[in-house]
Amino acid sequence: MPAQVEVHESQALPGWDAYVERHPRASAYHGARWPMAAAALFRLPSYYLTTRSSSGAISGVLPLLRQKSRFFGDRLTSLPYFNYGGALADDVGSHTRLLEESARLGRELGVDQIEIREIDPPPVPWPQRRDKATLLLDLPPTVEGLSKQLGSKLRSQVKRAQREQPQAAFGGMELLPDFYCVFAQVMRDLGTPVYPRRFFEGLLQHCADQCTVVVLRLDGAPVSSAFLVSHRDRLEIPWAATLTAVKSRSVNMALYWEVLQFAVEHGYRVFDFGRSTIDSGPYRFKLQWGARAVPLHWAHWTPSGDHETQSVEAPEGRVRALATRIWSRLPMLVANRLGPLISPGLPW
Repeated sequence: MPAQVEVHESQALPGWDAYVERHPRASAYHGARWPMAAAALFRLPSYYLTTRSSSGAISGVLPLLRQKSRFFGDRLTSLPYFNYGGALADDVGSHTRLLEESARLGRELGVDQIEIREIDPPPVPWPQRRDKATLLLDLPPTVEGLSKQLGSKLRSQVKRAQREQPQAAFGGMELLPDFYCVFAQVMRDLGTPVYPRRFFEGLLQHCADQCTVVVLRLDGAPVSSAFLVSHRDRLEIPWAATLTAVKSRSVNMALYWEVLQFAVEHGYRVFDFGRSTIDSGPYRFKLQWGARAVPLHWAHWTPSGDHETQSVEAPEGRVRALATRIWSRLPMLVANRLGPLISPGLPW
């Protein structure tokens, strides 16, 4: 008998988090408070799909957020804003039923597409976008072991950064203003609309036990920052930024060294550098630390039902390149006013 699927809007079914907690493939973002926080902050419709076994126990979960944008269309995603999402299930049948139900929901809502951000290939014949990978570094039990693991070339780069005598601070909400000051400027320079500051404030309020803010200062001024997310034995760095003006002083290397030390000292076994486009500059930067690349499988559904093409191209193109160049030249005041209005609808 096929697994039964339930769809709950705005709030996850009781028992959701208990299921996620015991599932071996769960990420931090599968916990209900993460998609619920994003939905509340950006006023997005959210849907929580569950399957049940013949005994009535939860056998699978799939969180979905709906984004509407004039430029990027109407879509359901699991999950936008974060590095991971997709379905968790006890078996292939439950996994398949969750994705089939997401397609039924997509038709009912009239969305343009569904994107399921899986790590492994999903059990449905949907086209997949395969230009992204996450990069993971297995950590030794000591900082000394970490230093040896990095090798002489990387150690010399870290020492170069340490000669600048950056001051590192780890904390929470009290560091958010300095984090956001750096992050917003770097996002403008990259030509990307910045998240509103309230997004990070909301994550620190709702998920404080899993979040850490990092700020590096030179001569008392914040020049590099990161937002960390922890889950089980893994520490992830989904957002990081270093001012262009200090990159020649190797401050970016100092930031990652400080964060890696923090991870080892707090007993994490894996450091997650986050996702990157394969063969991009950030991808190569992460590889040099010894990280291994894990390809991601982002499955796409459209109401046309044409699922014969087995790959999906990245949404780049001339229009996006032009928009990026224009945005990177905006005054900071303008970028910081417009960015938070635009970014919630982007296909992050």
